Amino acid sequence: MLSRPPVPSVSTFAARPDWDVFCRVIDNFGDIGVCWRLARQLAGDFALHVRLWVDDFDSFRLLCPELDPGLSIQVLQGVEIHCWETCFTPVVPARVVVEGFACHLPETFVEHMAHLSPRPVWINLDYLSAEEWVSGCHLLPSPHPRLPLIKYFFFPGFAVDTGGLLRESTLRARRLQFTGSAELRSAWWRELGSTAPPASALLVSVFGYDNPALGDLLRAWEISERPICCLMPLSRPLPVLDAFAGSSLGSGDIIRRGSLEVRVLPFVEQDRYDCLLWLCDLNFVRGEDSFVRAQWAARPLVWHIYPQQAAAHLTKLDAFLAIYCAQLPQASSVVLRDFWHAWNAGRIEAMAWGKLVAALPQLREHALRWDAELSLQEDLLGRLVRFSCSRL
Repeated sequence: MLSRPPVPSVSTFAARPDWDVFCRVIDNFGDIGVCWRLARQLAGDFALHVRLWVDDFDSFRLLCPELDPGLSIQVLQGVEIHCWETCFTPVVPARVVVEGFACHLPETFVEHMAHLSPRPVWINLDYLSAEEWVSGCHLLPSPHPRLPLIKYFFFPGFAVDTGGLLRESTLRARRLQFTGSAELRSAWWRELGSTAPPASALLVSVFGYDNPALGDLLRAWEISERPICCLMPLSRPLPVLDAFAGSSLGSGDIIRRGSLEVRVLPFVEQDRYDCLLWLCDLNFVRGEDSFVRAQWAARPLVWHIYPQQAAAHLTKLDAFLAIYCAQLPQASSVVLRDFWHAWNAGRIEAMAWGKLVAALPQLREHALRWDAELSLQEDLLGRLVRFSCSRL
């Protein structure tokens, strides 16, 4: 027989929330980037009462500068944000509970879930993958070993029988408005305290893990026939960049060497980062959240996948390349595959960069087609809300 845990006072919250989203910030902001975007979209697109539980407000604040680390509870952009502390204060669980990336819910919270009627829909939002097994595992139930609860595994993906990709309903319209407005683009540069580079320059963004191949690229860009302006938002120091500059760099610093100009940017919040992706001719991205946003930017991209033991991440990399390159001409496909693998291996030859530059016009057309085709699918949140409603 279950022992009933203490129920919090009804005065604790005005009403039982619609959704609880739990997130532990592990590293590199990918987890909180996805969970914050998910919570905002639930509140904005679906007008739902959402609680977001985050264990690291200092890291979260980089994505959401208006966050006050001194407040354990606050409402921002329509989301009720709670500091997920070690000593968890019992609350009434929401109707839908999302466990971000198997972060393990507090035991007292799970106990409460088991005593509610109807019981919450419990979802583990897993990591994105293009691997074939994802379709077979998406929405699989996992009964709790002790309590009358079922957790469902929700896998984001690129096929119609997966969880799809996060995408706000207004995203494409905002992108077209921004890219079509010289005034909006100029305002973006002014907000960064900068100016747009010459129109003749190739504009590249680099947001990646520490990678020795960055030094190879910087040296190739330095002797490029075409001017290159590299925008590099920093979340942490990059030793390779510092070594190239000969000094420790920070936000606002600029390196000019040969044909290359590197502008070191502050770590920008999500909406401004979208604009950065939309502006650039080529985007180097990492992890999961920026990887997906680069696809919605409809620009050529290079993905630095999160490294895993025994090179397990390369299987994941090849699974995506297989579907992404399926409609690319053979020559461009080979160039892109070779470059992505070299970037993830940590070594780029100057010839590989030259081939990628030559392929950029075809890659740009392909990125536009890819965005258009993916946009025809239902987005992740639409699928997630629909599934949750079917289980309530």
